[in-house]
Amino acid sequence: MKIAVFGATGRIGRRFCEQALERGHEIVVHARSPDRVQFTDDRVTVVEGDAYAGGGVSEAVEGVDAVVSVLGQGDGSPDDLLTVAGEQITGAMDSAGVSRFVTLVGAGVREDGESVSLGGKMMGVLLKLLARDVLEDAETHAESIRETDLEWTVVRAPRLAEGDPTGAYRAGEIDLGFDAIDRADVARFILDCLEDDRYVRELPKVGSP
Repeated sequence: MKIAVFGATGRIGRRFCEQALERGHEIVVHARSPDRVQFTDDRVTVVEGDAYAGGGVSEAVEGVDAVVSVLGQGDGSPDDLLTVAGEQITGAMDSAGVSRFVTLVGAGVREDGESVSLGGKMMGVLLKLLARDVLEDAETHAESIRETDLEWTVVRAPRLAEGDPTGAYRAGEIDLGFDAIDRADVARFILDCLEDDRYVRELPKVGSP
């Protein structure tokens, strides 16, 4: 499979690319700073650009089998980064005839009528207090993706940890509460969704086993 990856130089993106290469896939890395790309494999193509502005997006998705976005907001990021970049990506996918798309948001994004545990509700309150702009951007992004005709999957992950991957996860309609999961395990789940066509047009949660 040939996979275009947006956010590939981030902490989840790097792990996703490593695992994709280990499983024999080709990747197209879209990056604002190509010098941050740490892969020297001949199955890696690097496209320079800014997903928010649309630069290089069409080039990155042309001829691929699937697209992954693990973009995340950082210091100085626009408040609507996921929403606007997502629209740039999905528009380019539509033009290129690419249908499979997996994108990552936080577990604070809810579905209508979803049952949420007490821990989940408390986490939602904290997010609204401490990171309202990030949450609203993720919610708008997810809603925008759901309105497309793509074969999309919106992965919802809780608090992210580092350095202790288990190689396993729980996924689907699960209770996360104050759960945390290693970034490498989130990357593994995203790749599994692509390889096995899991959770097409669904919003699965992923958590530690």
